[in-house]
Amino acid sequence: MQDNEDGGYTCPVPKPPDMSHIEQVTLSPIPPLHDYLEAMRLANREASERLGEHMLLSWYDRDRDYESPRHASECHQHSAVPGYVDYGVYHGATLKIDIEEGRFVFFYMPVEL
Repeated sequence: MQDNEDGGYTCPVPKPPDMSHIEQVTLSPIPPLHDYLEAMRLANREASERLGEHMLLSWYDRDRDYESPRHASECHQHSAVPGYVDYGVYHGATLKIDIEEGRFVFFYMPVEL
């Protein structure tokens, strides 16, 4: 908390997570993708090329308003950061693939054996 001019306290505005360690790839296929399954195939191909063996950590499908992990955003209702983003960032993601300006978003990490 911080002192304000009225002698009370204010909470600092939440900051977005540090994604400086995450490679961010934006894709805008033409024609636009038909659905989530096409987006996932495209994102998985891109992740394979950039990371080799990889694991999908979290994702978002704006068309259906679905995310994984399921209900991750419930504890982020008043947050500027959606739950699927927070989960990906803080569980080891090194690659974010954003397809069609946030229509489909995927967070990946490499699998190191």
